[in-house]
Amino acid sequence: QVQLVESGGGLVQPGGSLRLSCAASGIIIFSIHAMGWYRQAPGKQRELVAVFTSGGRTNYADSVKGRFTISRDNAKKTVYLQMNSLKPEDTAVYYCNTDPPLDDWGKGTLVTVSS
Repeated sequence: QVQLVESGGGLVQPGGSLRLSCAASGIIIFSIHAMGWYRQAPGKQRELVAVFTSGGRTNYADSVKGRFTISRDNAKKTVYLQMNSLKPEDTAVYYCNTDPPLDDWGKGTLVTVSS
């Protein structure tokens, strides 16, 4: 069974930074999967904001490009999201999953950007 455990969220002021982590287990060959960070803001659909492909490429949603950086450690089966210059509109629950996503989702980690 796949388990995805996100951590690192919290309350931060606009302009601040956070680093999210996601530990994956139950994925037999982690390195062959593209891994992504998704987020769901209140009242909105879940959206994909960053992807790190198995080939080493990264892609970002326009709304976070230049501010967020995704990375991964295949040996640790962990994915990270460095978030800088945070804005109130970045407030959401953040999840990691493969891209495209598996049916199993973690509980996510809440990021609140507010003064």
